[in-house]
Amino acid sequence: MSDKKDSRPCHHCKSKSASAPADTSKIHYEQFWLYRHCPSLQQRDRQAQKAGQLFSGLLAMNVVFLGSAFISSMIFNKVAITLADVWILLSILKVLCLFWIIYYLLGTSRQPHAVLYRDSHAGAIWIRGSVLLFGSCSILLNVFQIGYSTILVHCKSRVEIVFPSIGILFICTQAYFLWHHSKDCIQVQHNFTRCGLMLTIATNLLLWLLAVTNDTLHIEIESQLREVERRFAGNDTTLCTCPNMTICKVFQKGYILLYPFNTEYCLVCCSVLYVMWKNVGRRISHHHIPHTKPKFKLQGVVFGPLLGTSAVIIGACVFMMYQIQATSLVPSRQVFVIYYSYYIVLLPVMSVGAVIGTIIHALEKKELDTLKNPTRSLDVVLLMGAALGQIGMSYFSIVALVATDPRDLLNSLALSYSVLIIFQNITQNVFVIDGLHRRRITPAGKEEDTKEEQNGEAYSQRRVSVLELGQEIRKASLSYIHTYSNLSWKRRVLREISFFLVLCNIILWVMPTFGAHPIFENGMERSFYGYSTWFVIVNFGLPLGVFYRMHSVGGLLEVYVTA
Repeated sequence: MSDKKDSRPCHHCKSKSASAPADTSKIHYEQFWLYRHCPSLQQRDRQAQKAGQLFSGLLAMNVVFLGSAFISSMIFNKVAITLADVWILLSILKVLCLFWIIYYLLGTSRQPHAVLYRDSHAGAIWIRGSVLLFGSCSILLNVFQIGYSTILVHCKSRVEIVFPSIGILFICTQAYFLWHHSKDCIQVQHNFTRCGLMLTIATNLLLWLLAVTNDTLHIEIESQLREVERRFAGNDTTLCTCPNMTICKVFQKGYILLYPFNTEYCLVCCSVLYVMWKNVGRRISHHHIPHTKPKFKLQGVVFGPLLGTSAVIIGACVFMMYQIQATSLVPSRQVFVIYYSYYIVLLPVMSVGAVIGTIIHALEKKELDTLKNPTRSLDVVLLMGAALGQIGMSYFSIVALVATDPRDLLNSLALSYSVLIIFQNITQNVFVIDGLHRRRITPAGKEEDTKEEQNGEAYSQRRVSVLELGQEIRKASLSYIHTYSNLSWKRRVLREISFFLVLCNIILWVMPTFGAHPIFENGMERSFYGYSTWFVIVNFGLPLGVFYRMHSVGGLLEVYVTA
């Protein structure tokens, strides 16, 4: 087929799905004015793709630097640059992103042959579900902020109402866009689409940066108010008073409770948008598309769910005890001992499980999957990058604790906690990354599973009596035991370990997300590094640590499914 034919799109054909290879006559090859003299059409396409990625990346870099300069100026010079100025800049960026997303939904994606391929690895259900969950929480957060600012409108700026209102519209539109189009490999308007995606990524990064700095200032003010309350109990010096204290407290508590979800929403959206950016202009061969997509089934695991559920229940009890004690003016020393002890028991078990899983991966005969996969590459980068948050904080804690008094009980527990966090992050990353690079295999007994599913569908169509229901429960139990016994011991152990680590990472995500921050509240590292310095370290490390736990759950579920 000649180059001339390739460059002429076919407008009378329908778009093909990712399940079938697309005709090359429907492909819109990329063009760029710098490379219009390339002799080969394919070579010109590759050069244009690199140039488009370069220019869109430069756009995002300049936007991020501009926004970072605004936010930094707000922190260090509150007179020249105020929070309202930062909100105005971010509102402009949000509006621009909204215009581009709407144009993509109504224009770009509806052009003939715009989406010839869809990346089956991109936009996994768990990450799209995270976008909806965190997006919903972020919308409620903005609602609480609007309500609180409306009550105090006599002493607050109008921008404090306009900014969250635009934020609600931005979150809804972006969540819809990512839910329906996260798998797209767009084949038209390449450069404009790349620039739009990069602008949206830069906006989410700036929103995350602002959320982190705002959280820092909020916690700092709250901690300083505790010191004031200890010395001057009952002395009210607030200038902007709330006319209805009950409603204001509801808005305040809801805002504080939902605030961490906003940072997670921004990070998750950035990861999905980056995969879409990498997939712009990508053409997937038909042999790269999986014929069967493994589904999550809770079969073949017994001990993993039991141990993981026990860890979740105990962790929830420790978390509630910690929250009750740590929110008082004088936190009990015993609650910190219980909190650290829980981690010191759980983290070695998780590390041993990850090491055993890595050894089993080495003993398996499954080949490594070396095909190009932007989603998997991003997963690896995010796991390694997000782990630096907890690892960095742990090293700062180790230096502070060793330099002060490591023989003290609380200091020794905190020191052990920091060392175990580093080891657990490294071993889990090795296990997950190794599992993500293993080829998927077709599970044995697929025909039997298909027959059982067909029988289940036929059975659901007839009336069920109590006796028949008891018989079906017995058959399901026997089938579960049969499946568990037929699995090879390697696959069985991998599934047990993966499921156990999934539940452990969930509870380790919940605890810091909802306010358990002993690394700041115990005061040891804070007194060593100073109040402001330790706040910067914690508020950059903690969101990354929370994001690491959430992203690990998705990676471990992938390892579980493919085992």
